Amino acid sequence: MKRPKKILNDPRHATREMMDGLVLAYDGRVSRAEGDGAFFLNDIPAGKVALLVGGGSGHEPIFGGFLGPNLADGAAAGEVFTSPSPQTICAAARAIHRGQGVVFVYGNYSGDTMNFDMAADILAAEGIDTRTIRVRDDVAVGAPDRPDERRGIAGDVLVIKIAGGAAAELGSLDEVARVAAKAEASTRSMGVALSPGSLPESGRPTFELGDDEIEIGMGAHGEKGVKRQKMTMADDIVDQMMGPILRDLPYRSGDEVALLINNLGATTMFELLIVNRRVRQILDREGINVHRSFVGSWLTSQEMAGFSISLMKLDAELKHYIDLPAGSFGFTSL
Repeated sequence: MKRPKKILNDPRHATREMMDGLVLAYDGRVSRAEGDGAFFLNDIPAGKVALLVGGGSGHEPIFGGFLGPNLADGAAAGEVFTSPSPQTICAAARAIHRGQGVVFVYGNYSGDTMNFDMAADILAAEGIDTRTIRVRDDVAVGAPDRPDERRGIAGDVLVIKIAGGAAAELGSLDEVARVAAKAEASTRSMGVALSPGSLPESGRPTFELGDDEIEIGMGAHGEKGVKRQKMTMADDIVDQMMGPILRDLPYRSGDEVALLINNLGATTMFELLIVNRRVRQILDREGINVHRSFVGSWLTSQEMAGFSISLMKLDAELKHYIDLPAGSFGFTSL
């Protein structure tokens, strides 16, 4: 496979230079703590429950792009597709702690789980209380009764949105964690890949896929999906994804949902809107009402072509938090 063209300087320094640019994109509202990947908002109210999100770089704008009102207070980022270290997580948590504890939200990957758990132990010894919400929304792997086997994909975006609003309004660490956990348990997603992304340092593809092939259910880093097949029409691809999503929770007639259609990197808005059209047709047929919809690029995988669909089932409490206005470099909701 031909090495993709990427706008870089020295690839060995690409992640650090990206992080420099990220901080500057916030125009003075965000700073970096000790350690390259620890970011925090400069203006966090005293006594606030803090929200820390994190994971590997290479998925921008998540996670560092989600710092702002009714979103996260800080982010911990690792190298490309690599968990942040416990030291980076601790540095970010210390920078955002305002005396009421810190809620962690991140995708369910072994490296992230290990390092965030280690950080939680270190912080506990320092008197900083934490709670952990691992997003496990990918229905392509694991069964509904075994959520810990599931990956976190773009459902992260909706969970962060809810958790950020709860952290802004609720004064109890346990209450913020409760709301965030409900949001996570109400979210299901599936992705499809049309072509791979690549590692900036080496230029190597993250997986191999034939020119006429797609993989239904592939993870955000190129992890194995449900099946590999020939390229087909947009409606057929969406139909194959929506069936497993709807059956999993399950979602039923009369439900209200937040809908998120996420670009994995190289898919155009033109294509995403065609996907949105078919998703809405299916939801209308099933009697499921879309309360809020989001279509765009939030959890990417470099230049991977493809998209994911996420649904969050809403109750009155979750509707309140999904409706709160939020703004950051990478995500805005009015």
